[in-house]
Amino acid sequence: MQELQIINNNQWPEGWGQKTSIMGVINLTPDSFSDGGDLDSIEKVLDQVNNFLSNGVDVIDIGAQSTRPGSEEIGPKNEISRLIPYLIKIRSEYPDIIISVDTFNSEVAYEALSNGANWINDVTGGRRDEEILDVVSKFNCPFVITHSRGDSLTMNQLSNYDNVLEEIILSLKNLTIKAQSRNISRKNIIWDPGIGFSKDLSQNLQVLKNLDLLKQYKFPILVGASRKRFIGEILNEVNPKERDIGTLAISCLCSQLNIHMVRVHNVGLNYQILKVSDKIYRG
Repeated sequence: MQELQIINNNQWPEGWGQKTSIMGVINLTPDSFSDGGDLDSIEKVLDQVNNFLSNGVDVIDIGAQSTRPGSEEIGPKNEISRLIPYLIKIRSEYPDIIISVDTFNSEVAYEALSNGANWINDVTGGRRDEEILDVVSKFNCPFVITHSRGDSLTMNQLSNYDNVLEEIILSLKNLTIKAQSRNISRKNIIWDPGIGFSKDLSQNLQVLKNLDLLKQYKFPILVGASRKRFIGEILNEVNPKERDIGTLAISCLCSQLNIHMVRVHNVGLNYQILKVSDKIYRG
């Protein structure tokens, strides 16, 4: 293994905790639910990054393995070969931006952090590949711990809960204890309740109505609801790209509740609505 180093030490967005920060989604996958295959060249990826930066993004989140329900896993080697060339080019072109990598594989996390990534966003919270906790600990980087069950092929069959909020919180607490036992600093942990992961419409709405229950544990909260199926169910909208207005409603809620960050596809629209909403609710 090469000597560990963090390429970019600027790990936290400006105004972190004082506004609802924006994480913009960059999918390098051909099969993501909203924009799979849209960014199929380095030119398109760099254009999207530039668009995000021009529209107020705080963190970009790059994923090379789809986590939509039903998606097939490509394996860490293929994920690395898909991800790293884009990551290196983005870091070269934009040396000061904060880059998160959406992965649950420890090998991918190691290569990403070795090549300029700042955050790891794991939709399993370390549940799938516990060695990712050691990688995050060594790089001392922010780590998004997400509540989910099963994997992309099984999550839709795993939405039976006695009490969805209690079970989400218990899972996040247990995953956090495990992360801290592997020397991940508390200050680097971000909680994501996992909107859309192994949850149906009613359960997603329960989570959103009760985000304050998660906030009491004093971890920053990330909400990733953008364009997800439950929004389409409410709006009777099949096309994910036509769900941005529904997404904005959730971003406004997050602003009102002082949530740290939203993960979205349409950065420009969310920036505008959060600018106004934060002004109302945070002054």
